[in-house]
Amino acid sequence: MTERTFSIIKPDATRRNLTGAINAVIEGAGLRIVGQRRIKLTEAQAKKFYEVHAERPFYGELVSQMIAEPVVVQVLEGDNAVAKYREVMGATNPNDAAEGTIRKLFALSIGENSVHGSDSLENAKIEIEQFFTDADIVG
Repeated sequence: MTERTFSIIKPDATRRNLTGAINAVIEGAGLRIVGQRRIKLTEAQAKKFYEVHAERPFYGELVSQMIAEPVVVQVLEGDNAVAKYREVMGATNPNDAAEGTIRKLFALSIGENSVHGSDSLENAKIEIEQFFTDADIVG
């Protein structure tokens, strides 16, 4: 079933000029990039996006990392896109990530793990709507 999911190429990756390399892995896995924008998250945007983690000890550091440099927000489309992209990203800890995954290839650490991807169709819809209108998504 064709689905859409949300992706962020995080500051640790944009700082190292890895957007194209990461996009090549995404596209090589059969996902289409149907919406993409390079933006600088505001503190308010980052706090809203990660509010699910607000009570966690790493929340402040996460928000700080996400606003430090530009990010690339994306809408990805493909068969079972949510699960497929989670597979392509690899485990949060790059040491545990499978060979050939984005995090194995590019992540610096658990905290600087290069990409975010939605964990469900419901969250994908919510996350996409935070950054894109229907007019921004062209498939």
